[in-house]
Amino acid sequence: MTKILCLALNPAIDISSDAEVVRHTHKTRTYNQQQFPGGGGINVARVIVTLGGTCELMFLSGGATGELLEAMLKPLPIMERTFRIHDPVRVAFAVHETSTNLEYRFVPEGPLVTEEELKPVFDAVEASDAEYVVASGSLPRGLPDDTYVRLADLVAARGGKFVLDTSGNPLAQALSRSRMFLVKPSHGEFEAFLGRKLAHDEVGPAAQAHVRTGAAEHIAVTLGGDGAILASADEIIRLPAIDVPVNSATGAGDSFVAGMVWSLAQGYTIGDAFRFGQAAGAATVMTSGTELCRQKDVIDLYERERQRAS
Repeated sequence: MTKILCLALNPAIDISSDAEVVRHTHKTRTYNQQQFPGGGGINVARVIVTLGGTCELMFLSGGATGELLEAMLKPLPIMERTFRIHDPVRVAFAVHETSTNLEYRFVPEGPLVTEEELKPVFDAVEASDAEYVVASGSLPRGLPDDTYVRLADLVAARGGKFVLDTSGNPLAQALSRSRMFLVKPSHGEFEAFLGRKLAHDEVGPAAQAHVRTGAAEHIAVTLGGDGAILASADEIIRLPAIDVPVNSATGAGDSFVAGMVWSLAQGYTIGDAFRFGQAAGAATVMTSGTELCRQKDVIDLYERERQRAS
């Protein structure tokens, strides 16, 4: 099977709970607490193995929270490679307000990481023979905005395929300076990169125009409740949202990326992989808190939507 490497430069311990009402000043009593190893790259790896795939995970870990993160990952069938940093891993917290069905997500910026601490990751990525290298998530403090650009260049130089899901300046740097296989911004993240608002019918042509600059072979833009768009140099595919009960959006974007990469590694066409990624994202929305998708839900949604479109 095609090798997949996932990178988590800013991992997290994700904690979620329910509360009847979230109030300022007063204590908010929570229940149904769940905790999972998280952060973009870790979520992608979790979904890939849930779908029956195999992957290697490289992640940064430090402090007591890093030890806890490592213990949480250990039972999972993921090939792990830990890179030590001085500062502790961040802890993110989400609260689902049951009276309104709203979700409140608190996401710290993460540890301070030095170039010296990151150098072993660059060396490991350069030495890796993985066909797909997936970098998902924000950069921790201290790392320059071109970190993903440099990683993408290393992967491209040996003929690998670099997949990126990030936002802000790191996304802008990557789309301006590197050649990637797949980039997955949200609608808002893509607008921020372009510096202008986009109506939904403008997203596909704008993404395709940027593909034709050589920045990426494919750009997939997720539109939340309005579906998603995949732009390649010669094709634009628009998929409507899959109608599922909404419990939590946490991890849906990571699941989308994981579903696409896993199915591409299985030999799916880019169009079918796009549909599979959307099914994985929708299946994650069906689960609560920081739980991700279930294999059966993903496959059922994919088959249902594929048959509906045929």
